[in-house]
Amino acid sequence: MYYYDPLDRACKSVCGAIPAEGSLSFHLYSKEESGEAAFSAQSCTLILWKDGETAQLFPMKREEDGFSLHLCFHETGLYFYHFELDGRKFKCGVLRRGCFNDNAADWQVTVYDEEYKTPDWFKGGVMYQIFPDRFCRGEGAYPVAEGKILREDWGGLPSFRANADGKIPNNDFFGGNLNGVRQKLGYLKELGVTAIYFNPIFEAFSNHRYDTGDYRKIDRLLGTEQELDDLIRDAKEHGIRIILDGVFNHTGDDSRYFNKYGRYDSVGAYQSEASPYADWYKFKEFPRRYDCWWGIEILPEVNETSASYQDFIMGKDGVLKQWLRHGIGGYRIDVADELPDFFLQKLRESVKEEDPDAIIIGEVWEDASNKISYDVRREYLQGYELDSVMNYPLKNGIINFIRTGMTYLLRETIATLLDNYPKTTLDSLMNILGSHDTPRILTVFGGEDCTDKEEMAVRFMSDEARARAKKMLKMAAVLQFTLPGVPCIYYGDEVGMEGYQDPFCRRCFPWDNIDEELHAFYQALGRIRGGSMKGIFAEGNYRELYADTACLLYERRNGDESVVVFVNRGSCKYTLHFDGTRQEVLTNELFTKKITVEPYSCGILTKYYVLHNTYV
Repeated sequence: MYYYDPLDRACKSVCGAIPAEGSLSFHLYSKEESGEAAFSAQSCTLILWKDGETAQLFPMKREEDGFSLHLCFHETGLYFYHFELDGRKFKCGVLRRGCFNDNAADWQVTVYDEEYKTPDWFKGGVMYQIFPDRFCRGEGAYPVAEGKILREDWGGLPSFRANADGKIPNNDFFGGNLNGVRQKLGYLKELGVTAIYFNPIFEAFSNHRYDTGDYRKIDRLLGTEQELDDLIRDAKEHGIRIILDGVFNHTGDDSRYFNKYGRYDSVGAYQSEASPYADWYKFKEFPRRYDCWWGIEILPEVNETSASYQDFIMGKDGVLKQWLRHGIGGYRIDVADELPDFFLQKLRESVKEEDPDAIIIGEVWEDASNKISYDVRREYLQGYELDSVMNYPLKNGIINFIRTGMTYLLRETIATLLDNYPKTTLDSLMNILGSHDTPRILTVFGGEDCTDKEEMAVRFMSDEARARAKKMLKMAAVLQFTLPGVPCIYYGDEVGMEGYQDPFCRRCFPWDNIDEELHAFYQALGRIRGGSMKGIFAEGNYRELYADTACLLYERRNGDESVVVFVNRGSCKYTLHFDGTRQEVLTNELFTKKITVEPYSCGILTKYYVLHNTYV
């Protein structure tokens, strides 16, 4: 038999992606079974091709223990490869390890620009996502625009029923604002938060504000430009930076630029073909038929090739630079898949020109290293576009493991990310368990399946289901906080908020009904990441130490510093043996020579030696 694992440096000299002009050594090992080789090949060839180009054949050097080859990669891009041993294809199998299977996948080498780096301040921290209207209503009285409803029942049921036109207007507001966030900075600091990610804060008609009305103005219900400056200043004093949502694929139809309803003092593209914004949009039949995001009429799509639009967003006095000059820490780019590569490249140039230390995070739901969008292979992580992406693959892997008790998908996901992503991106990934687009994570773990919105509005977990869901959430959160990347808490998850899909996952923060047990647990996780172990989580390597169907044990190591994380979702007990006394840092309990890992438990240890398991 033969052995190859790209995550084993004995097989591939660099784990993960490499910079241009970097080199790799490949080594295929021959292993014996029962004292004899199961299959002894006379020759081995590396079959390698750059994405979209013809494959090249590289004969490998025969060694006493297998075959080897050294190659240099001069150009950025994606490269795919497998091996042929005496004509038999040896390809990527389970957990990236080689197998003789013609139908298996090929391995990937991501080659990125040698100047590519991501902001160090972001790594090792904790993000916190805030849906601005629903977090906290602070001081200030703000004008309510025509057509908007300002509610006084904080915590009430968000409006979800369609109006007479069969549409959900999303025009009810609870009054959460920037001063409210500023008021709660101490609360966020105690959670270990180092970056706040805001859903859109620019002027818009809807409460979600993804229908931008004016990119250059803060929405009046959220506050003023001065209040944003005050928040940015005070947040920095707490060690927290502000990340804004950049929604550049579409605007609102009720906007300065489209002006479908004539509410703005501008000539919008909907109003006249002579509008200065006319080429920002794509009309099929002027003015009533136009391209819009996913067929939603209130979200007319922008024509990213428009020179006028590009200058407005990315020019020397454009929107990106305007808000960076206020001191924000960067942008999360909405629906990055919908924005062409040339636009993202210009966006990066604009942002980094103004502030090289600003973070750029893309909304990508799949493996961002090799994503194909609209039949085009994307180049997000090759050094010219994004610093990071929302880590939906890891989210799905964690949830699958915690719900099913099966480690396979999570382990496969981790291995794929390690193999395909640049290390500088890996350390900056936005690790989520939920967001404004998904059901609340506690509901995912404990709620009954529900498809009817009327039922979603009133359904909550029983005490028994909630207790079980909390145990599951704790295990998931430990994974989220300790695997490579930066954990992002969706506001209220840390205090046990429930809710099915939008808008029930966007309820008001329950300041008078906090789950203190969960809150304390998240505070402990935040302290661990922000304390003496921060360097481990900022850029430490990952190594799987042990796994079976229901238990995962891994190490995060940075130089001589390391921690070991265990999550046991099954019915087995495990005994970890070590020398001396070790600390489980979530509980601060000390253990001498061994610790028993109980079923349905998790922990973070300062050291690891030997693992045994006992079935109960």
